[in-house]
Amino acid sequence: MVAQSDQAQVPQLTQRELECGRRLTAAMFAMGKQQATIGARLAKTGGFDRSGFILLKTLVAMGPTRSSTLAAAVHSDPSTISRQVAALVRDGLVERQADQEDGRASLLAATPAGVALLEEQRRRMGVSLARVVQQWSPEDLDRFVELFERFVADHESYLPTLIDECARWARSEGEN
Repeated sequence: MVAQSDQAQVPQLTQRELECGRRLTAAMFAMGKQQATIGARLAKTGGFDRSGFILLKTLVAMGPTRSSTLAAAVHSDPSTISRQVAALVRDGLVERQADQEDGRASLLAATPAGVALLEEQRRRMGVSLARVVQQWSPEDLDRFVELFERFVADHESYLPTLIDECARWARSEGEN
């Protein structure tokens, strides 16, 4: 059910589009639950949690960066990132490097061990996901991957607005 104030803010959406949004939300929550289950199991058996993979993946993609920039990139607060990075540094997956532009600051960078761990995890996940869709026709699989990549890119672009919209809704619900 869409709140009346939300509908007033987005009158261009049709009932069909709103229903698709609801279905996407349900699918994303289900996927999130499945990912949390995988993350919990990895943390339990491998001692490495999902947030660590996210930070490591982001550092590999961005290259050496300041902690504040990393926090902004993953839409988190600096104190949370600081705690998570400390664990990655302790485990030898991330290192602090001197910032050549500002000697008082340091940059965070993935170590070769961190890159290797991330690559191995991606390889294993790729094999497992290939098994999930092994029975799909090549055409269905190609189209799904194409559309899913497009959705992820669009979602990433819209993420700051999505966060703001959801936070605004949560604040308004808390006032009641």
